[in-house]
This record gives sequence, structure tokens and C-alpha cells, in this order.
Amino acid sequence: MPRLAERKDHPLSMRLPDADIAIIDRAAMLRGRSRTDFVRDAAVRAAEDVLMETLPVRMSAASFDAFMEALSGPPVPVPEMIELIRRPAPWETSATSED
Repeated sequence: MPRLAERKDHPLSMRLPDADIAIIDRAAMLRGRSRTDFVRDAAVRAAEDVLMETLPVRMSAASFDAFMEALSGPPVPVPEMIELIRRPAPWETSATSED
């Protein structure tokens, strides 16, 4: 008798109010995705964010000392950041010039 292939997908079922479904469907449509793909990607992204916030960072003692030295040293200006901070915000400039 042939063996059935082991299924690797796991179903996930949720009960959501109509308003939640409507907003999910609208966002999925705007991205050109199915509801399932949209929700799966959003859930996985949220899970990865939580894991990244809680996973310890491991490094050697020498690397930790270098990291602490870099943090303890004087700040070093980054020219690109200075230019960005000095640049007027888009709402502070005229989008169209009236000549």
C-alpha cells in the first residue's frame, strides 16, 4: 500500500469580526495578495519582530570590549546624517513653484 506524503502545511483558523476581515481584504487587495498570503506574511513578520527583541546577542569577550569601547568613545559626526537633519521637511518646502 502506498504511503501518503507527509503534509507540511498546518491549518490555522480564526474568528474575526466583519470589520477586521474587510480591512484585511482591502489591504491584501491593495498589495495584490490573497487574504491568506497577506495574513500569513503579517503574522510571520510580527513573530520575527518579537523574536528579534528577545533573542540574546552573543559575542566573544574581545568583541564585547570593542563594542563597549565604541559606545564609550566620543560621538563621530556622520556627514550624511547632518545633511539630512538640516534639509527642510517636505511639508516645509513648496511642492510646486508658482512663477
